[in-house]
Amino acid sequence: MKKFLKEFQEFALKGNMIDLAVGMIIGTAFNGLVKSMVDNLIMPLLGVVVGKMDFTNLFISLNGVAYETLQAAQEAGAPTFNYGLFITQVINFVIMALVVFVFVKQMNKMRKKHEVPAAPAAPTEKMCPFCKTMIPIDAVRCPHCTSVLDEKK
Repeated sequence: MKKFLKEFQEFALKGNMIDLAVGMIIGTAFNGLVKSMVDNLIMPLLGVVVGKMDFTNLFISLNGVAYETLQAAQEAGAPTFNYGLFITQVINFVIMALVVFVFVKQMNKMRKKHEVPAAPAAPTEKMCPFCKTMIPIDAVRCPHCTSVLDEKK
């Protein structure tokens, strides 16, 4: 049992596991933020633009009885095909994906502003002064024209 607990402790306290836990917590908080933004800011604006179109009451009653609203059908215990709720979820998903895309794009733009440019890599080739082809920088003889190269160049 001690060995099992020790293995579990090593597994649970690995750096990757902690990073994953922190990522999940931040992801959950971010999901709540984005959902609130979509539900409370974007959807009302979209509702004004589209004309307060509400898909939630679009359904087909599978028992053949006509109901005024989805809630009335559900209260009556009628089986329903709720395609309006599905359309609403698809619209919410597209809007959330768009919001996350814009957010990530802005974060990447800010990150690029603060990145330190990498130092240019040291050259690995030089030009043969005789045949003008690129050769390894340490070459003392050109493999193309067989000229002996001055080591100072």
